[in-house]
Amino acid sequence: MTLRAEILAVGSELLTPLRSDTNALYLTERLRELGVEVGSRVTVADDPALLESAFRAALARADIVIATGGLGPTEDDLTREAAAAALGRGLHRDPRLLEMLKERFRRYRREMAPVNEKQADVIEGAIVLPNPRGTAPGQRVESGERVLILLPGPPAEMEPMFQEQVGPLIGERAGGSVLRTRVLKIASMSESDVEQAVAPVYKTFTNPRTTILGGPGQVELHLTASGASGAEAEARIEALATGLRERLPGRIYGEDGRELPEVVADLLRSRGLTLALAESCTGGLLSARLTDVPGASRFLERAYVTYSNRAKAELLGVEAALLDSVGAVSAEVAAAMAAGVRRAAGSAIGVGITGIAGPDGGSPEKPVGLVFLALDGAAGTRVRQAHFPGGRERVRYQASQAALEMIRRGLLGLASW
Repeated sequence: MTLRAEILAVGSELLTPLRSDTNALYLTERLRELGVEVGSRVTVADDPALLESAFRAALARADIVIATGGLGPTEDDLTREAAAAALGRGLHRDPRLLEMLKERFRRYRREMAPVNEKQADVIEGAIVLPNPRGTAPGQRVESGERVLILLPGPPAEMEPMFQEQVGPLIGERAGGSVLRTRVLKIASMSESDVEQAVAPVYKTFTNPRTTILGGPGQVELHLTASGASGAEAEARIEALATGLRERLPGRIYGEDGRELPEVVADLLRSRGLTLALAESCTGGLLSARLTDVPGASRFLERAYVTYSNRAKAELLGVEAALLDSVGAVSAEVAAAMAAGVRRAAGSAIGVGITGIAGPDGGSPEKPVGLVFLALDGAAGTRVRQAHFPGGRERVRYQASQAALEMIRRGLLGLASW
């Protein structure tokens, strides 16, 4: 059975906009490497009642509880006291640990202040975890089949202590179990549509487990499996992934960590094809996302931001009569933009995007969020109409994502949508 851990980040400063908890991210990654699943991450203020309650709740839920922070010498460092109260145990001042703290100060030719003495307080039955990089030692307490671990907050102290003293212990408890996760990425498909397609498959599996994450223009399927080895866990993931691919033919654009711009860039480079872009409502966002990929000069010939009708006519050759008759936001103009930019650049592929990003400019016939995307050339001739929800930036991002997916599908010869 996979062990479950809970991480408590202690410190009122972590509940302000000025500080973030990076320890939890580090610990989550290390625990997963050891085959331990993180069930919850909680941030708690320096408040004795809140801390005690958080420790009680965590110990009731998890096999392993790791708390970081609150082990310093000041009055608001309350982790030891709260953990002891939650466990129903007392604290005692360890004379050997106290002498080690004093010796540390003597080495730096400083006199230890009386407030530092509380850092020698140890929970009854706890094992002290030495901290050679700071004055706050950690502690490990067994409580039945559960273990509570207290670690200092500074990452430079916490990380090596975990690696050297805590990780090996947890690895033994996990019994050699290994966790692996694979992320399947799908672009320009709604979370509900993905769920409807894949639920009949993933619901038949308990190992791996599937988590669906939706975002602007993208859905991710996180497949997490446990096994006695990495190979066994990966084999279990592949068994589920095979079924998901069958339910989503051609829709999964990546399983190797790459984002959509990288996937499209690699396809263009491998085929030796060049691309030219004509953007209106996206204002150069598609160009920016593609040029974030190293080596973009090998496939991106040029890009225009043709926001006005005049720019569309002068730079892309879109006929004024067409603009007047159907309007700039239309399938016909998107197609003319794609064909025009391909001619102007002499590229293999042209892309045109036009729409209404908002917050104003919409009408009952052409509401905010309406976008037309077109492809012309070596990846086929295609036009798509879409209506993206959200504010201006969200609409623009989803439009750029849809354009990338259109290029990918065209290059692979997949159905238009």
